[in-house]
Amino acid sequence: MSITQVFYTSRKLAETLAGNPYMAVISITDPTTPAARLDPLFRHILRLSFFDAVPADQFMPPLPGLFNRDMARQIDTFVQELHAAPFELSLMVHCEYGVSRSAAIALFASATTGAPLAAREFTYEANTWVIETLENLHPGLTIDIPRPEACTERRLAQRA
Repeated sequence: MSITQVFYTSRKLAETLAGNPYMAVISITDPTTPAARLDPLFRHILRLSFFDAVPADQFMPPLPGLFNRDMARQIDTFVQELHAAPFELSLMVHCEYGVSRSAAIALFASATTGAPLAAREFTYEANTWVIETLENLHPGLTIDIPRPEACTERRLAQRA
């Protein structure tokens, strides 16, 4: 297995991290903001820009700035190429706040590669439109979004 761990975080934290050539990054920003300033030591970066939104109706024409199938294909290709690499690496996904878009993509990366997802129980607010679009690329793939109570259970659990 080449991808050994998946993480997700906010843009603010991602911009403060020291680069690591063995950590790939999927960088998600809003269409109205500049690209994230990531350390140049991150060598494998996929940059996408879309709003954290869900279409109001599946029959409406796609609105500019919404996540779409082309973006889903880019993510899938990036993740599969990383996973096929001859060396081990981790994958960090960030979006503006590290709650919805990054969580959805991190859940997808974990589901398709089998790599563990750090803090998975906190992904309960993952963007459902992003997940559904990514799932449609892999018939039979089901991405399980944790229930909100899972993070409370983790916070109350005894620490080792």
